[in-house]
Amino acid sequence: MKLIDNINTRLVDDLKENIKKKSKLAIAASSFSIYAFEALRKELQGVDELRFIFTSPSFLQENLKKEVPKFFIPHLFKEADLCGGEFELRLRNQLTQRAIAQECSQWVKDKVTFKSNKQTNYPMQGMIHSSDKEESSLAWNGINSFTTADLGITPIKGFPTLIQKTEFPNSKAYLDWFNQVWEDDENLEEVTEKVQHYFEKAFKDNSPEFIYFITLYNIFNNFLDDLSIDNLPDDKVGFKDTVVWNKLFNFQKDAVIGAINKLEKYKGCILADSVGLGKTFSALGIIKYYEMRNKDVLVLCPKKLEANWNTYRHNDKTNILAKDRFNYDLLFHTDLSRDKGMSNGRNLENVNWGNYGLVVIDESHNFRNAGLTYSEKENRYQALLRKVMREGIETKVLMLSATPVNNKFNDLKNQLALAYEGNSEIIDEKLDTELGIDSIFKRTQKAFNVWTKLDLSERTTEKLLDMLDFDFFEILDSLTIARSRKHITTYYDTSDIGKFPKRNIPVSIESPLTENHSLTYVEIAELLGQLNLSVYTPLKYILPSQVSKYAELYDKQTKGGKLTQVDREKSLKILMRINLLKRIESSIDSFRITTNGIVSQIEQTIGALSKDGLEDLFSPQFDTEDENFDWDANWGDEENVFGKKVKVHLADIDRMQWKEDLEEDLSTLNELLKKVNIVTPSVDYKLQKLISAIKNKVENPLNANNKKVIIFTAFADTADYLYKNIGKVFKDEFQINTTLITGSRRVTTAKTIPTELNALLTCFSPKSKGKDLIFPTINEEIDILIATDCISEGQNLQDCDYLINYDIHWNPVRIIQRFGRIDRIGSTNETITLVNFWPDITLDNYINLKQRVEDRMLISDMASTADDNILKENQKDLEYRKIQLKKLQDEVTDLEDLREGIDITDLGLNDFRIDLSNFIKEYRELVDIPEGIHAVIRSTEILKPGVIYVLKNINESININKLNRLHPFYLVYISDEGKLLFNHIDSKKILDAIRMLCKGVKEPITALCEELNKETEEYHNMSVYSKLLKKSIATILETEDEKEVLSLFKSGGTNVMKEKFKGIEDFKLISFLIVK
Repeated sequence: MKLIDNINTRLVDDLKENIKKKSKLAIAASSFSIYAFEALRKELQGVDELRFIFTSPSFLQENLKKEVPKFFIPHLFKEADLCGGEFELRLRNQLTQRAIAQECSQWVKDKVTFKSNKQTNYPMQGMIHSSDKEESSLAWNGINSFTTADLGITPIKGFPTLIQKTEFPNSKAYLDWFNQVWEDDENLEEVTEKVQHYFEKAFKDNSPEFIYFITLYNIFNNFLDDLSIDNLPDDKVGFKDTVVWNKLFNFQKDAVIGAINKLEKYKGCILADSVGLGKTFSALGIIKYYEMRNKDVLVLCPKKLEANWNTYRHNDKTNILAKDRFNYDLLFHTDLSRDKGMSNGRNLENVNWGNYGLVVIDESHNFRNAGLTYSEKENRYQALLRKVMREGIETKVLMLSATPVNNKFNDLKNQLALAYEGNSEIIDEKLDTELGIDSIFKRTQKAFNVWTKLDLSERTTEKLLDMLDFDFFEILDSLTIARSRKHITTYYDTSDIGKFPKRNIPVSIESPLTENHSLTYVEIAELLGQLNLSVYTPLKYILPSQVSKYAELYDKQTKGGKLTQVDREKSLKILMRINLLKRIESSIDSFRITTNGIVSQIEQTIGALSKDGLEDLFSPQFDTEDENFDWDANWGDEENVFGKKVKVHLADIDRMQWKEDLEEDLSTLNELLKKVNIVTPSVDYKLQKLISAIKNKVENPLNANNKKVIIFTAFADTADYLYKNIGKVFKDEFQINTTLITGSRRVTTAKTIPTELNALLTCFSPKSKGKDLIFPTINEEIDILIATDCISEGQNLQDCDYLINYDIHWNPVRIIQRFGRIDRIGSTNETITLVNFWPDITLDNYINLKQRVEDRMLISDMASTADDNILKENQKDLEYRKIQLKKLQDEVTDLEDLREGIDITDLGLNDFRIDLSNFIKEYRELVDIPEGIHAVIRSTEILKPGVIYVLKNINESININKLNRLHPFYLVYISDEGKLLFNHIDSKKILDAIRMLCKGVKEPITALCEELNKETEEYHNMSVYSKLLKKSIATILETEDEKEVLSLFKSGGTNVMKEKFKGIEDFKLISFLIVK
């Protein structure tokens, strides 16, 4: 008897010495490894036969059936050892697996029989027996597995091994025992064919799509649990047979499935796909699913988007989805703050707010303010929480917004909080994050605040993302779906849909007010600066003895202190100045109408002050409590600028001083009116330039015979003015129709087209709106559309290829949203053009002019805490806005490229999970896929030659600062020259690359496989790829060391002295993709 400890003496050496040619081997062990075969290749190839028993159940189909749930690809530990066990990582990472597996497979075919123990509860002991003749037989007892670790070649963890070698005649007892067990068909089953099949998988050529699938399976297999617990849509309800589902593009279908998964799992989801990607239609797909599950659905939208949603609720000709019989309720954001009255045909007193299974909030960024208003009254956010989310049945909430984040991450947090009813403990239990959601957002905002103080050159989105914690990305991935148009066109097959049209360089038209410059913007701005606008500030003239009385009546206590009525009046004065400046930049007529209105108010006030016997006067006031006021667009354009009137006793006022100031304003305004009244339409140079631009477009179409033009303006007055002066001209001269659409008015020069919104838009964009089906008997079309921002969101008008901004919106996001009406995927136009009208002064001068007129004293400055000071935000924002607007003079950019750093598009992993769920259904029969397999794919212009390695860290506890989103999986993309293209921190980009290269490539590319076979000498010489693998792992270690040092300077402490990666043995290779 001899003892072998694999330290002083090794089993491999003893076997090499004692396995003779023509020997017969019998082995019982828990697993078999090709690397053990490689180590004993000469000896094993010389034996006559090998009988091998797996001592515990392996490769048993009935065993798999018992243990494996639906849609699960079994990958049991012992089977995986065939191509390298737990302690053979260094050997596996030499990438010779394929060549060895092929040789081993042939040897198995010729000489080996495998059987497996069927009894889980009766494991067998391991042994090896070898004999070329009976008297020289030997047995080795105490064997665990037949791997290089048990052979003593590779190190093994744990206690030392002690193997007992027994010689004849005692060795015969082991052979007798083995023979007895071998014949026990009740407890053993032959699995040779299954083992052989496993080897074949290890050395066959794989399709690139299969490698993509295996990569997804390994990384996201926890997601497969959702398939079996109803967190993904149940196809049995039939929603994939609906009209809306079959009208969705492939990327929209993925959004629908992903959103339903998030709604089922977390009760909430924000769908924030970029402008032009059809969020409304995606939402309709989600709504239909829940309606088919007998859930009541409520859609809440801004009033201006009413027609977008009402269209699909009625059995009208204009409803292309009428067959789906949508039955959702539609109300408006403002209705949440109302307890009675009618809205969209419903009595609000009768609405059962707590009985909705799903609430869809369009433009959900309007619900970013969770705090109290100035008057401490409940705002619409709190009303939504109280009435809908917390009362009655469990409610899921789907939020739609292209701009879910403004300038604070709390904007996003507050919207997400609707899903968990404002109780963070609910969501903290469901999220796989280290910190709670409140702490995560606090840290994220802190990082953002640091980022905003960087120089503009350093303030990049990449820099910001690098500063954020892993937990933040986990939240985004769990609760949002946000894809950019660039992502869709790059990673989806859009051949059936069409592409986005090519954007021409924007046309900038700088127009003076008059051709002879008799009236200039600067001149008007200077006069506006002289205005007191005292008609809006009566409390400024209250006698000192009466000040406290009015303070008691009208001052408001806020969370940040006191908001006085005097401060409110100052703010109203500034708003009106801004309004006047915006209107003169929009159109002479809009300015004239507003100025006349102010003059009328002043004259009435002067008249009241001059009358004897009049006791009280009512002053119009801006409603500071109205959260529906659009700070970007409305500035006096809508009714909501004015709220409750302030009642003032004339006996309490310094009449003489107020009257003097009013008369001074009246004189200035009359002077302004005198100047602008000489500008009639015929000499309105800006109007004439517009008419010329439209004529040029009609006579010289960008795309074949396309005469269509959209003209956007911020003001209904301007839109009316343009319609009056354009409609008849183009009807008479070109026989084309014009329509006007504002919040309150819809008219057209066409005689047979109804003035209902959907009819007008359908006849303007007949292809995208399906006019042939909806209005087959109407032959007229509309070619010129004049509109305010009531249609700047949620409308597909892509038949048009020419969009004009007649006035420049101060917020560039609105400009991009307007252009999104025609800049849409699937457009039949090759090119599209954006035309912007600018004042005839430099952008710098225009911005400075605007700043001077504003005085930078908005209401929020006085009402907010220091952290929320809008004044400081605006001052900081000024330079950035200037850069954005200048950019828009040279190019049409994407919305996500305009944002001030906070951009959540393309950060989620939803698309990969949806791909996995689809692949599972296609490849569901797969069992026991070896690790370390590969495929070869052709490089592209974007994705250069190299290798993408998918690795798994065997020590799952190490993930420094949770910087790797996919931990314990690490992806590295390295070039043929060893240059790092993407490191493991860029895991999302690498997954995108694999998806782009592999999805849809369902067969191996024969030419590339043959090229690789020749290059590697039939896979025996994989040194090039093994070296690149080692270098890839080295980059992971270097990056982690670097991040570890940086963690010294981050909140939350350092990871120094914690357990670290050791090297190549810490990683096993899951798969790799060679990019040729």
